[in-house]
This record gives sequence, C-alpha cells and structure tokens, in this order.
Amino acid sequence: MAETDLKEYIFNSGISFADRLKEVYIYQIANNPFYRDFSNVLGLNMDSDIDPESVPLLPIRAFQLGKIITENSDADLMFKSSGTTGMLQSMHYVADKSLYENAISEAFYSHFPKDKYALLCYMPGYLDNPHSSLIWMAAYLIKNDDCGLSTMYHDTENIDEWISNVLDKGKIPLLFGAAFGLLDLIDENKINISNQFEIIETGGMKTHRREMSKTELRKQLSDGFDVAPSNIHSEYGMCELLSQMYAIGDEWFTTPHWVQITIRDPRNPGRICKPGEEGKIGIIDLANLYSCPFILTDDKGVSDENGRFQVLGRWNSDNLRGCNFLIDRD
Repeated sequence: MAETDLKEYIFNSGISFADRLKEVYIYQIANNPFYRDFSNVLGLNMDSDIDPESVPLLPIRAFQLGKIITENSDADLMFKSSGTTGMLQSMHYVADKSLYENAISEAFYSHFPKDKYALLCYMPGYLDNPHSSLIWMAAYLIKNDDCGLSTMYHDTENIDEWISNVLDKGKIPLLFGAAFGLLDLIDENKINISNQFEIIETGGMKTHRREMSKTELRKQLSDGFDVAPSNIHSEYGMCELLSQMYAIGDEWFTTPHWVQITIRDPRNPGRICKPGEEGKIGIIDLANLYSCPFILTDDKGVSDENGRFQVLGRWNSDNLRGCNFLIDRD
C-alpha cells in the first residue's frame, strides 16, 4: 500500500481494525529497523499471522534508549517526556505532524465538540518543557477554536471575566489540566467554578504529589471545585503516543477506533489478561505510524468485558522479556 494511502487508511473507521493493523505492521517491519529487530528476536516477522493479541509490544522504555523512527523519515516534531534532573527522558520523533493533528481532533472533538465548549488550559510545570506533547496539544486546540474563546490560563490572570464571556456566548467552560495543577488551584482558591464548569484532568501526579487513586482524585476535584462527579473527565495520553483516550464522567476509558488496548501479564507480556485481572497496559496506536504503534507501557490497568479500561497507577520496575535486547541497542 502506498504511504499516502496508508495515512488515510489508519483513520478510516469503515475498515476493520484488524485489516488496518496488518497493513501498519507490514509497514513497520519493512521500514522500522528498531521494531523489526525487536520483533525478530521474539520470532515474528512480516510473514507471521498477526492480530491485535499476537502483535509484539515494544517496552515503552525503548523511547529512552534510542531514536525510534522509520527509515528515510525526518522528524517534524520531537516530544520529550517530563522528568526530574538526572532521569532518562523519553523522546518521540514525529515524522508527520498531520497524524497528531488528526488524532487530537477526531478523539477530542468527538467528546467535546467545538460548538459547545471553550477550553481553559492550566498546565504549570509542563510550560517549562519546550518539547511537551501536552502543551503542543493544548496550543493546537486553542488555535483551532473558531470562536477564539479558548486560552491558556496563567496564575496572574483574573478568570471571572473569561468565564462570564464564555457563558454569555452559550458555551460550556472546560478546565483542562494536569491533576497536580488542578489540586493547586483548589488549595490556592484561584478559581471558583461550580457546576457550570466541566473538567478534564490529565493525570500527572507521580512527580509532583503523592500517588493517589482516580477515585480519590475525582473526589478531591469534585469537592474542591464544587463540581458534580459527572462533570469530571479524564484524559490518558503520553509523549510516546499520538492518540489520547478519554473517560467521560467516570473512571472507565474508551479508545478511538484506530487504537486498541489490551492488559498484559507483566511477567509474560504475550498473555492477555482476562477482564478484571490487573496487568500492564498494552497499546496499539496506529497513528504512531512512523515511530512505533505497538507499545507496552509501565502503567497498571484493568479492562472490562466491553473493552473499556481503568488506569490503576504504575508497576514497579521489573525486567520484562525484550529489555535486554533494548539495552544492547546503540
């Protein structure tokens, strides 16, 4: 399949996920030496029968150890994970930013239509990272607001006028930010929003406050902002992915049609955990066409019978099959 056709193919919901996966896997094996070597170590190659359950998932730490990009591709963008001094940071080289733009638009606006919402982004800490994928996403959504109401919020601004303006225009104010920043707003009593607001929290607890469960976080946000739990939503994304998942009004995430989640046994990532069984979150994100669409994260999760999933925190570091191969790479 021609490369230009493949980019459109990925986002075509009229084609089965399995068929789209097969074409992307063939492209990866042919054009991504990093992933091809990894797949070959596990005894799989382009001639293998491949499906969402058998595709090899690259441990996410690979993005800390090498430049993962398909041959003859130049990076439009480079995203870098946040981290404290001395930490290895993941780097995601994006060869075609239009794939990121498509993934953002299709997933975000399917839940939060342009004609209904205005976005208030509060992302302290991330602003210090010029390669933050979250900041890039927020800037893209702000730029594409046809009414020009969406904005980035800074601590020095009085937001009451913005809220009134949004409500006067018949829009729903939508506060979008990392969990630690939203909790800081509550502590500092910077915004009094009540139930006329909706909130999207993006996680981001692990480097700024103690780890807490989604249930506890949602309660603190609901109580602190005086917002109904049904108005609190969650986004699941990371610098290594071009797609985002959303949990609307509860703790269960769904995926866009070009993404599939499986929960993997951390001691045997080839085994799919049963619904209700905790494991590592494995992701197939077809939008990652030019980097790696097949990723085993270090996040703990659980799925249900309908393919939804919850994020339960992080697994402790352990040596998964395939990591020794990664360490040996240049």
